[in-house]
Amino acid sequence: MPTRVFEKAPATVPLMLKAALPALPVVGSLPGVKHASGTTPDLVLQRNEVVTDRRHLDTYNEVCGFPRSDFLPTPYPHMAAFGLHMTLMTDTAFPFAPMGLVHLRNTIRQHRRIRVKEAFDVSVRAADLRPHPKGSLIDIVTTVSVGDEVVWDEVMTLFSRHKGGSAETTGAPLAGVEAPDGVVHWKLAGDLGRRYGAVSGDRNPIHLYPLTARAFGFPTNIAHGMWTLARSLAAVQNKLPDAFTNDVEFRKPILLPGTVVFGSRREGDVLTFGVKGGKKPVTHLVGRVVPGV
Repeated sequence: MPTRVFEKAPATVPLMLKAALPALPVVGSLPGVKHASGTTPDLVLQRNEVVTDRRHLDTYNEVCGFPRSDFLPTPYPHMAAFGLHMTLMTDTAFPFAPMGLVHLRNTIRQHRRIRVKEAFDVSVRAADLRPHPKGSLIDIVTTVSVGDEVVWDEVMTLFSRHKGGSAETTGAPLAGVEAPDGVVHWKLAGDLGRRYGAVSGDRNPIHLYPLTARAFGFPTNIAHGMWTLARSLAAVQNKLPDAFTNDVEFRKPILLPGTVVFGSRREGDVLTFGVKGGKKPVTHLVGRVVPGV
């Protein structure tokens, strides 16, 4: 599989603009803009010797609720990979236009904790294009290595809505798992999407302002799914083993501003957590942590 190596993180603002082009009438059907269909890109994107910026990490910790530490928060390597994610999704070989894709599920396997001072390599590829009853699913696979040792990997499952879908060929990891009830209330400000967007590079319009979100069918801007996951893992940080697998499912978007309720429960070695609506009994996120990878 061909590999494209980047010396630095791709700039995300031009990529966000590029992501919007396929959604424009006429422009979206032009050569060089229109995406292929029905195939998975035969391509690996890679950055080597990535070094963590301590100031960026401190800002991320502040936005997501993690304490300062000598180790990276579990979801933080996603930050180092985001520019590669966007580069892959805006490549015309990718089978779907990026705008309109829904981040449906996520799996992180932390093989061991990563020290802040460790340099690491990041690689990104697409995999497993498959049917869904309401469209299609595709995975973006990220692998983080220190030398020859894989220390972290992630599978982002993206959903594209279209006609002609069929039953899934693989089951959802958290099918039938319900979010625990909780008593911890998080009051989320209207600018949360802008704050997380500034630190993550994910400035999708649905997260930024009510006006830009309404253009995509939302009544107001919504929280990033990866922020909700990060805030949840921060809430159970002291319960996490050094090596574990975290599956999460994003079920309903969180409208901003708003209040949500976080809950968790442990059954043996399995930790289940979730985020529900503060006023309505809807589940926004459900997650599970299992020791080992």
